[in-house]
Amino acid sequence: MVCKISFPDSDHASLTLDAHTPLADTLTVQNSPILFGCRTGICGTCLVSVIGDVSPPSPDEQELLDVLAPNHPNARLACELDITHDLKICSHESSDTSPDRNSV
Repeated sequence: MVCKISFPDSDHASLTLDAHTPLADTLTVQNSPILFGCRTGICGTCLVSVIGDVSPPSPDEQELLDVLAPNHPNARLACELDITHDLKICSHESSDTSPDRNSV
């Protein structure tokens, strides 16, 4: 399955990825609106807001999300996303409200 990833709050073009392809393996400084740090889910640099169908965060990711983005159910670490559907990914700072996770 091919998934479309769009970045509505940036000038970066959408991209298509095969399902389960890690964003951190595809996006670089040159082609990414997302800043990655450790790429392993421990630093929180890649905190984003996700609109679309994603699996729930792992317990370790959720622990960090509870600290970095409490009460933001769409907050995720981009490096930890298991992409299985089309997604819209916005910088966490630009999301003033919590959009409906299922409206892509």
